[in-house]
Amino acid sequence: QLQPVESGGGLVQPGGSLRLSCAAPGSSYKHYAIGWFRQAPGKEREGVSCISSGGKVKKYADSVKGRFTISRDYAKSAIYLQMNSLEPDDTATYFCATKETISGYCSLSNIYDDWGQGTQVTVSS
Repeated sequence: QLQPVESGGGLVQPGGSLRLSCAAPGSSYKHYAIGWFRQAPGKEREGVSCISSGGKVKKYADSVKGRFTISRDYAKSAIYLQMNSLEPDDTATYFCATKETISGYCSLSNIYDDWGQGTQVTVSS
């Protein structure tokens, strides 16, 4: 198992931006689908975005479409979640999750095997 590590969270004002990163030392995640999830206090964990191992398939929750962008950099072995136009409802702990899988597949459901510890995103004025 290679536990991913998230970074890039923080406090930002409404309308601001953050870029979250997900990586695991020693792994390129080349053959892994990656999912980003979030969980706010008192709420269930929800899928935010995912990207297939080949990078061609990307999915977004309706609540973040047009504001969030997922990408991956194989050279840096990293997966990014660019979050723009942040809203207070985006406040949550964000988790990166991985699953070794066939190309062209990812899911916003919990199909993933390994999870990071999470990074806190707080959107507040």
